[in-house]
Amino acid sequence: MKPKIAVLGTGANGAGIGADMVRAGHDVTFIEQWPANVEAMRERGVIVSILGGETTVTPVTAYHVCQVAELRETFDIVFVVLKAYDTRWGVELIRPLVADDGVVVGLQNGMSMDDIVDIMGPERALGAVIELGANMFEPGVVERHNAHDITWFALGSENPVAHAKAERAAEVLRAAGTVVISDDIRSAKWMKLVLNAAELVPSAILDLPIRAAAEVPGMRELMLEAGNEAMRAVYKSGSKAVPIFGQTEVDPDTFVEEIFNILLEVYSLPTTMTTVLHDWRKRRRSEVNEINGFVVDVLGQEHAPINAAFVEIARRIERHDVDPDLSNLEALLKLVAPAVR
Repeated sequence: MKPKIAVLGTGANGAGIGADMVRAGHDVTFIEQWPANVEAMRERGVIVSILGGETTVTPVTAYHVCQVAELRETFDIVFVVLKAYDTRWGVELIRPLVADDGVVVGLQNGMSMDDIVDIMGPERALGAVIELGANMFEPGVVERHNAHDITWFALGSENPVAHAKAERAAEVLRAAGTVVISDDIRSAKWMKLVLNAAELVPSAILDLPIRAAAEVPGMRELMLEAGNEAMRAVYKSGSKAVPIFGQTEVDPDTFVEEIFNILLEVYSLPTTMTTVLHDWRKRRRSEVNEINGFVVDVLGQEHAPINAAFVEIARRIERHDVDPDLSNLEALLKLVAPAVR
């Protein structure tokens, strides 16, 4: 029997991944908190633009978050594609609808796997790493930046019962890209966080796409140093450097620059903006606390001055004291000056 699947959170990544699963013939239910997005998907399906081509996937089954309490079916696999800070309420919401032998997969940034384990129990939770660039500027329309052959996921668990379920979830997820089973998913998620620390908030505070931000004089060096600080947090946390995105080996001394170059050359278009910038342009809060802020929490501000500076500028933006803008570079340089002398 085909597994019953739910995608909880169908923004750019969730809708695109869900559409791939529908096209592959899977039984997929979309659950979304943006009302206009749900109505657009119900009316015309999901429109996916990729590499100059456009595909419409219809029909799709889509529900508003407020309708979850009305559902009576159970799901074998739930892919959570919410913001990291929305993990706990989202998983609590869907928990009564997860089959007894089902599994919840956190396709998210940050270390949200621990929240899912806490709510679902270790035998019904999978951690995941996702590398897929996409934008959603209007409801129901996904602008995908990566072809399927370079889209990459890793799944796994520290619990053997849950880890045994990873392949079943991977079979479904392979409709969207390459999927590997990781025997050290915590370290793999840390390695993605290292990259996120270097790119998400740093480019967003300048109101620029990732490539453009890295070309601003002095900015690339700060972005890489934020990643290097995050690498030190990896080791302090007890994790280790592991390959991601199809790498065969990792040199801890050069990992940050190598993975950053892969991001720019393979996974980014000139127009690719980070999820943080999308959030700010929509007047929403971002995952800064779960990314750069998490690095600061692990190392302490004294040992993570670059990440701390990015967090400070991000919080000014989220208080609406300033807007994302290239002018924030001057304030950033003042904050990091003591650390780079």
